[in-house]
Order: sequence, then C-alpha cells, then structure tokens
Amino acid sequence: MTSTPPSAQTSTPTSALPLTSTVTTVQAGGRSWAGLLATLLDRRDLTGVDTAWAMDQVVRGEATTAQVAAFLTALRAKGETAAEIRGLADSLRGHATKVTIAGTFADIVGTGGDRTGAVNISTMAAVVAAATGVTVVKHGGRAASSSTGGSADVLEQLGVPLDTTPEQAARTAAEAGIAFLFAPRFNPGLRGVAAVRRELAVPTAFNVLGPLVNPAGPRHQVVGVADARMAPVVAGVLAARGGSALVVRGQDGLDKLTTTTTSRVWVVRDGTVTTTTFDPAGLGLPRAEPGALRGGAAAGNADVVRALLGGRRGPIRDVVLLNAAAVLVALDPSPESLAERLAAAMARCAEAVDSGGAAATLDRWIAAAHRVMGPPAG
Repeated sequence: MTSTPPSAQTSTPTSALPLTSTVTTVQAGGRSWAGLLATLLDRRDLTGVDTAWAMDQVVRGEATTAQVAAFLTALRAKGETAAEIRGLADSLRGHATKVTIAGTFADIVGTGGDRTGAVNISTMAAVVAAATGVTVVKHGGRAASSSTGGSADVLEQLGVPLDTTPEQAARTAAEAGIAFLFAPRFNPGLRGVAAVRRELAVPTAFNVLGPLVNPAGPRHQVVGVADARMAPVVAGVLAARGGSALVVRGQDGLDKLTTTTTSRVWVVRDGTVTTTTFDPAGLGLPRAEPGALRGGAAAGNADVVRALLGGRRGPIRDVVLLNAAAVLVALDPSPESLAERLAAAMARCAEAVDSGGAAATLDRWIAAAHRVMGPPAG
C-alpha cells in the first residue's frame, strides 16, 4: 500500500438556465474563455479558481454551447487534475439547493458509464447500510444512456417520491435513516450542459462530477469510478475536502467493489490517499460471473431490490453486502486493515438483511417520505 498527499495525485489521461446562443467573449477577474482554452490547448493545467469561473458561467447561462463544448473537450484532451475537478465541483455545489442533515451521514454513489449493465448495487447497498443504524443521504438521477434504470428510476418504481424539498429530505433522513436527493431537483446546473454532453458523445469532466456535488455535503462517501484514469483524481478531490471516503473501481470496470475479480481501492483519510487492491475471495466470497450482476429496466430492477431485501441469496446479495459494508467502513475511523473492517461490516449488513431490518428500512423510508410531503395538492 502506498500513501500520497492529494497534491501529489496526478491524472493520466432541473430547471436549468439555458446556454446562450450568441457567441461572446466573457471576461471577469482577468479570465476569459479564450484565455482558458489557450491554456488547455497548450497542455497546461488550470487552477481551481479558473474552472470554478468556467462553471459559474455555465450555470448562469452566460456561456455558449460552442464555448462549453470546446472547454470540456480541451480539458479532457489535456487530462483533468484534482484541482480542476474540485473547482468545477465546488462551483456546481455552490449553486445547488442546500440540504442540511443533522448528525453524521454518508453517501454511496457511482459515476456510471461502466457499460456493465449491472443492477442497482449502490441503491440496494444504501438501504442495507441504513438498516444497520447509520444515516445515508444518497444523491443521484435517472439513467442517462442505457436501458438499465438509474437510482431515481428504480426508487420511483419502489414508491420513493423524488420531488422532495430540502426540508422534506432532511425530515425523511431523520425519521427513516435514509433519504434521496434527486439531482435535477437539487442541482439544476447539471442539466445545463445535458445537450452538449449528448452531442459530444464522449466522456467529459461531467462524468465524475455527480458524486462530488451532493448538496448535503457528506463528509463520508463511497464513490465508484468507472474510468481508471479518473479514480485517483476523484480521490484527490475528496482528500482535499477532508473527511473520509473509499473510491473504488472493479478490475472488471464496474464502478463499485466487484465480486467478479479484484478491485482497486483508494482509501481517503486525514487528507491522504492510500491505494490498495482488494480481493473479495479473502472474505470468503465466491467469484461471480459478470452476467450474474446484470440488471435491466427499472421495474425489473425494483423486483430485484425487493427479492434481495427479502432474503434471496446469490451473487447480487454478495456484491450488495460488500458495498454496503464499504459505507460502514467509510464511517469507521478504526485502524484495522481494509479487509478486516469490511469483514466486520459485512457481518452487520448480512444481519440487517436476514433479520428483515433492511426490508423494513425500505418500507419505513417510503412511508416517511410520503408522510413529510403531505397529501397531494388539489
């Protein structure tokens, strides 16, 4: 295992305000789109202040589609740094609708884009982790580009309302130990570049921003990153922010801790990043066939959630328990090894499922969310 400060990390390679259609050169504080693009085309890094300025322009609707597309493409071609991603994320989160959650809580989320078609592992893991007694405030959205439902799609099928206010989300978390923040509702800036991203059809910095802009500002996170190049960059951002986190990527490309092979893990604690390889066989978990983790449309995935919480055993249970355990580890300051902490946490998560506690947590969540929203208008 190796430990490096975030400064040493390097990368290798909604009702939103509309993007303007008239080309303009915007200048503020000595910055302009022309200047930022010239720096990137010269293969030089921007500062976090630079990228925060760029994101401010985007969210305020003061950037053209051409400027945004050129910026995202040039930034990706150079290779994003942790400072650049943090500037983008901090600006975007600054424009988000704030949510204040009492006490300690965690989030588990993936970047998506792993093309594995896996079932909603992090959504199920969030429920299981909450059933052990920790508070989980999950931030997510709908599926962007595949037939596999996103977290919002599946939760909607299960009966969890999405359009909650900050106060309603906070009350739901207090009553049920878990809440969901629908990204378009709380982070409208994410939708401001949706059309540009679709037209570019290549990965950009926005692929990793979602997990970094939870408007509740969690200090403890499990973040799955599909892009191997970007995983240490995301870890560097989280280290610079403080708190603790596990950034994970399966060697099969899954943006979670996987059970089909080993996973790479970046452990973030006390401002440093420690990198290790985790083998689930060390916890006695059998190797899963990749196809065993695949999901489908939201309705079918919701059935999988209910079956798992009802006690169904198999590869999906194994991978969900492992990732739920990661949430507990992110909240755990103990000095034991990652494998030791995951083993202890998995036992707690298994008990939460087998006792019926996880299924009860989902039901309590649905009931609490509807209760705090009150009867429908009219």
